[in-house]
Amino acid sequence: MAQYTKHPVAAPPTAPERESTGHLLLRGYTTLMLFVVFAHTAVYNLLGEVGAAVVLGLSVLGSCAIGIPMLAKNRPHPFAWRRLPWAALGYVALALLSLAWSQWRAATIVTWVLLAAVTVTALLIAHVLTWHEIVQSLASAFKWIVGLSLALELLVAVVLRHPLLPNFLTLPEGDVDAQWYWVRENLFDGGRIQGIVGNANVLAILCLFAIITFGVRIAQRARWRVTHALWIVVAAYLMLRASSATAYVCAAAVAVVLVVAILIRRTHAPGARARIYATCGTLVTIAVAAVVVFREPLFTALGRGADLTGRTDLIWAKVVERAGHHPIFGNGFSSPWVPTEPAFDRWIVDHGITVFHAHNMWLDVLMQLGVVGVILMAAAYLSLLWRAWFFAADRPRWDLRADRPFSPLTLLPILFTVILLVQGLVESTPIMLWGWMLLVLFSFKVKAVPLIGVGLDEKSRVTERGREARRIP
Repeated sequence: MAQYTKHPVAAPPTAPERESTGHLLLRGYTTLMLFVVFAHTAVYNLLGEVGAAVVLGLSVLGSCAIGIPMLAKNRPHPFAWRRLPWAALGYVALALLSLAWSQWRAATIVTWVLLAAVTVTALLIAHVLTWHEIVQSLASAFKWIVGLSLALELLVAVVLRHPLLPNFLTLPEGDVDAQWYWVRENLFDGGRIQGIVGNANVLAILCLFAIITFGVRIAQRARWRVTHALWIVVAAYLMLRASSATAYVCAAAVAVVLVVAILIRRTHAPGARARIYATCGTLVTIAVAAVVVFREPLFTALGRGADLTGRTDLIWAKVVERAGHHPIFGNGFSSPWVPTEPAFDRWIVDHGITVFHAHNMWLDVLMQLGVVGVILMAAAYLSLLWRAWFFAADRPRWDLRADRPFSPLTLLPILFTVILLVQGLVESTPIMLWGWMLLVLFSFKVKAVPLIGVGLDEKSRVTERGREARRIP
């Protein structure tokens, strides 16, 4: 006869696995680093040139202090040396070698140190954090940027009631060009707003990044989904008020790529992918041709001239001319252009300000590192684009099972990459600071961890395994 027992055969319940305090601090430091890199102009406008240099120097020292011991002890797992983004690292090496023939050696040294620091930081983040933790850190950094941007605009519009100059300088007598302001006091008068980054175009792109990141978090069914939806509303509002034509084009490109990726994910019949690629390729070709033919009325509708706000005549012509002096290896690395360098000081002036980049990343690389640099940069971005696309489009699989669900997180790298490539046609940001950080970060992470949560590279990483992975013996 069966009897009731107080000694069940199942294992006693245990507390869920928790992260160590050190790892939580590491995630917090990563969020801080992402904020400093994405909002570097805010740091400059707040602390000045010396203060910004001190913050960046401390950040580099902190990354080295954290990363070197981890590499020495193979923590939290062995470093994937063979899966480094070699094309991007080759570009960094060529930038250093250009010191031998640089026409502006001091600028090359200063900017290369900055490039190397961002590269090391990106590799460190990709090595120590899982995919889910990277998205969490990005979301936290974007929340700070979006929230502080709205708060600063409200402070200027409600409390100060006058435009704000960088470093809280006193307004001079007479008219001041709007390009000099940190915040223009446009929140309630319908004009373009700039947020804490002090640039409407940059603010709009960062808000687009934020919308994608928050959307991925909601699709992942993360906690605080309603709060993330509210953050999307705030970011969308700031993006619309920034009124950036570049951001609108990037958003359209992201929407197209997202639709194609979703269609590809839902295909089952043989040859369906080929038909989708052919159809979408034809539509994109027609759209690009229409933009070229009707560029003047289209740019006018977006509030821009047919010369892309003076880029073709004022900037690009001079950059191409200087690139022709040394077409193979370029004139020497300098991203951004250092305004105090005699070769750049007052070379190209817009609204009384010395321009510090070519407003086209390919022309910028051509002038600095020549055709060789363009080849390396193209290889780096094409490699990321290729891997990120199949990271998003292919179903996760490491054995015979072929019905595992897609993860929304896998869409984030390809959408970010599309934004960088489209923005790179009219800006040089994708080869500097946060643009370069995203390139190195995603290139290394997608190569090192091509599956979310499980697989040969994830067996020892319990914190990134999903529910299904915990059931695998």
